[in-house]
Amino acid sequence: MFQLKRRTSALTSAFTIAELIYHSIARSIRKTHGNAFMSLFMNMLQVIIFVMAFYIMFSVLGLRKTAIRGDFLLYLMSGVFLYMTQIKTLGAVVGSEGPTSPMMLHAPMTTFIAIASAALSALYIQVLSLFVILFVYYVGFNQFTIHDPAGAFGMLMLAWFSGLSIGMVLLAAKPWFPTPVRIITMVYQRANMIASGKMFVANSLPPFMLHLFSWNPLFHCIDQARGDVFLDYVPRNTSATYPLYFGLVFLMIGLMGEFYTRRHSSVSWSARR
Repeated sequence: MFQLKRRTSALTSAFTIAELIYHSIARSIRKTHGNAFMSLFMNMLQVIIFVMAFYIMFSVLGLRKTAIRGDFLLYLMSGVFLYMTQIKTLGAVVGSEGPTSPMMLHAPMTTFIAIASAALSALYIQVLSLFVILFVYYVGFNQFTIHDPAGAFGMLMLAWFSGLSIGMVLLAAKPWFPTPVRIITMVYQRANMIASGKMFVANSLPPFMLHLFSWNPLFHCIDQARGDVFLDYVPRNTSATYPLYFGLVFLMIGLMGEFYTRRHSSVSWSARR
């Protein structure tokens, strides 16, 4: 009955949303560890372990000859960085707060803010880890040269965007099919260990094998990124626009599904997870 209505401008609303996203990003980063520095360090350690494991595997199996001519560790990192960015973003979006979460009881909080903060926190950690690792490698080990840094970073952003889009579709389906979505998410993340193409280049694949990987937007992102990183590699069998169109289509499907799910949300969903 006695309520004070305040008129807010579009600029004020934008600042309010930006502030909420900022605090939600800080909360998402601190989920894994109370110390933000330790959260970053654990992610960097995971990337380093991935790179070292692939380095040892390539060296033992004698597969270094199949790599692109240039810095071998940079070849490995160009694949691992994009792979980690996509699967971390996908996992963060799928695990973000839903419409029945207790956080949604607070008036300014919305599912859009929860999804945006989850995706941006994953991007923040991955980009910061990338710059720190590359800086340490450049200063302490090898002074490498990246042919097109802007193009390579653009492919990283496309990998993040495709992970966000796929995560949106899975997030929309999660309340209806919680167990299948959990299995699909895990299978997709594990399958991309090979299907992402971080262990080989598209130009070296025969046509019948190329069709097995060309559906994957991450495969295109990694191959195009290596064309930007290395001067002597020109990707002929992948496209830089395919991940963009793929991400836009899945993002639209995910947004429509999330809107429908939010309209039919029920508190009893939390008991099914």
